[in-house]
Amino acid sequence: MSRVYNFSAGPSALPEQVLHQAQAELMEWRDSGMSVMEMSHRGKFFSIIAEELESDLRALLAIPDNYKVLFMQGGATAQFSFIPQNILRGKTKACYVNTGAWSEKAIQDAKNYCEVVVSASSEASNFTTIPDPVGWVLDEQAAYLHYTSNETIHGVEFSGIPESHGLPLVSDMSSNILSRKFDLSRYGLIYAGAQKNMGPSGVTVVIVRDDLIGDVGKQVPPVFSYAEQAKNHSMLNTPATYNWYLVGLVLKWLMKQGGVDAIEQRNIAKAELLYQAIDQSSLYRNPVEPSCRSRMNVPFILADQNLDKAFLAEAEANGLFELKGHRSVGGMRASIYNAMPEEGVRALCDFMAEFERTH
Repeated sequence: MSRVYNFSAGPSALPEQVLHQAQAELMEWRDSGMSVMEMSHRGKFFSIIAEELESDLRALLAIPDNYKVLFMQGGATAQFSFIPQNILRGKTKACYVNTGAWSEKAIQDAKNYCEVVVSASSEASNFTTIPDPVGWVLDEQAAYLHYTSNETIHGVEFSGIPESHGLPLVSDMSSNILSRKFDLSRYGLIYAGAQKNMGPSGVTVVIVRDDLIGDVGKQVPPVFSYAEQAKNHSMLNTPATYNWYLVGLVLKWLMKQGGVDAIEQRNIAKAELLYQAIDQSSLYRNPVEPSCRSRMNVPFILADQNLDKAFLAEAEANGLFELKGHRSVGGMRASIYNAMPEEGVRALCDFMAEFERTH
């Protein structure tokens, strides 16, 4: 078998050590006599998996005791609707910052439940920058301030935590959670689909401060309620048990790498390699303002778009897959999440240099 370097934006590459361990434990987990896929989610064996999963995540992110950790379904997309349903708490407004495709989707869904105040938008720059926080318009009557910490499609990432001026801060961290250190206590809620940095699709992590949950109307189904899910340890319905297990393996792998601090340094080095290859080239260009370039998703455009098909075909011939940019922006995109080794980024940079030389 020949493994390729997978630059997909999600579902994305998993650490090879995790895949090998899952393969070895497929028929029997520890001494249980059964596969994780066969276990009752309420049985003693899966209880160990679930407890270790939450404990490891709390350790990696330094989650304070006054925050609930939920493992839900429906992806971050479902959370676009669940968040206003759960944490408006009787208020009628919410503030959103629009920095790209996923911010836009969150805004559109939130409009079904409240008045959305667009505090700032970088649409005028085609989402190639982040609006200066000095000019953000925040409504003190709003229930929360929402932003997307990393825009997967446009390749824009916040380098720090924005000031919310007293509003509970909410962030979609689907594509950069566990990739850099941050102070969780400054947030009211963060959420992330697992399929980029944490594991396979099918699990969505929600970390929410205790005081923000519990005040939901009867129109919110219990399975969508943070309070009900917290009371039932995210098992109000049968969860995606095998996916929980795989996320747990990824967390243990990350701890063995040295945790978030260590992986952040690797991510910085990988991103610098790739951006340097782009910036020093006359064929490739990254459209994002350098101060807010993503470490996770690196879009780039070829000077001659007629070369796009050749670039992708030759890249695959060299074991470099899933480099086609999102259909809404075109060009190329390399997603270099935690599981992408530096060797993969170097292989891409070498290929790009050779492709430029021969074309």
